[in-house]
Amino acid sequence: MLEADPALRLGQQAPDFRDLAGADGQTYSLPSFGGRELLVVLFTGNGCPTAKACEPGLVELQDRLGPRGVQLVLINANNPYLSPPDTLAEMSWRAKDRRYPFPYLKDADGSVARAYGATRTPQAFVFDGDRRLRYRGRIFDARELSRVKRHDLEEALADLLAGREVRVPETQAFGCSIVW
Repeated sequence: MLEADPALRLGQQAPDFRDLAGADGQTYSLPSFGGRELLVVLFTGNGCPTAKACEPGLVELQDRLGPRGVQLVLINANNPYLSPPDTLAEMSWRAKDRRYPFPYLKDADGSVARAYGATRTPQAFVFDGDRRLRYRGRIFDARELSRVKRHDLEEALADLLAGREVRVPETQAFGCSIVW
């Protein structure tokens, strides 16, 4: 069952964000990703087992689909005072250690996650070139990689890259709750 009243509905414009610190030492805003055909804004956390299980697949997805105009952006909205693995320093270490080919940003006050309606890590939001929401939900359909049957995020991206409507535009995200 999907959330009763998500903050962001299909077809709506991506909420703007500005001045988010990146694990790479740079600062990012939504316009930083202009010119990309598809933008995946993915909320994640360093300590969430489900989010950690997704990492290799996300790195591979960016490497494979980046040349086709897809840009992944990971955002960590967890409160670092309540979740010590989610400090910017820990994010920087993780991004280097895992060789992230995408920006990993800190939403220090959780305002970006709230604007997008994110409640879980991981949770994906896919926007087209006009930055209209075309998919929201999970990355795949199982917590254990060996049990995955559907790669929901990848299927949504494939539909959009082929010029089709997303066949399954909303799925229920699962994983850890964002630590506010």
